[in-house]
Amino acid sequence: MPYIGADGVWRNASLCGCKSSCSCGELSEIYLPGPVYDVLEVNDGGTILAPGLEYRVDAPGRLVRLGGQRWPTCQEMAEPEGAPGTLTVTYRWGLELDAAAIAAVSALVCHLLRGCSGSGGPCGCRANPRATKITRQGVDIERQDLTLLYAEGLTGITEVDMWLMSVNPGRLRQASRVYSPDLRRPRVTTFP
Repeated sequence: MPYIGADGVWRNASLCGCKSSCSCGELSEIYLPGPVYDVLEVNDGGTILAPGLEYRVDAPGRLVRLGGQRWPTCQEMAEPEGAPGTLTVTYRWGLELDAAAIAAVSALVCHLLRGCSGSGGPCGCRANPRATKITRQGVDIERQDLTLLYAEGLTGITEVDMWLMSVNPGRLRQASRVYSPDLRRPRVTTFP
């Protein structure tokens, strides 16, 4: 069946009976919730599978079996891990952090530890968030009202706020998405 592609070129659609957007044969895959950072172990009935040879992870969180093998269709829930008829996937959830994100998280943790250590420093979580002006021995100190910062999605810690503003300048609550029923997203391998 002829059609015009996104690039404006005429193409002939394949009538090979494709079951998914990327393969004429059905892929054996399992959906893993959340963004998959990496897979630590796949245990199929006591056999540890090798990443890249026996499985891979395609975005968004699809664990794909390789080598013509299939994932088990039934799980023995009463059996311990590694017993015949069981499948266990151990993976870490999340996204890879860059150096700026690591610096921001480090600054936030240091800030919280300093305030919760009992030293009573003015910057930690023991500080009174409602006090905006302090006068003592002829010195006036005026602090920014942190409730205004919190309402903006900021913390009051320079490194953290700079990172937040660089990755989310529009202060969106979740990533924007655009869907088109005419275009299929290409399959992308994310691990290994």
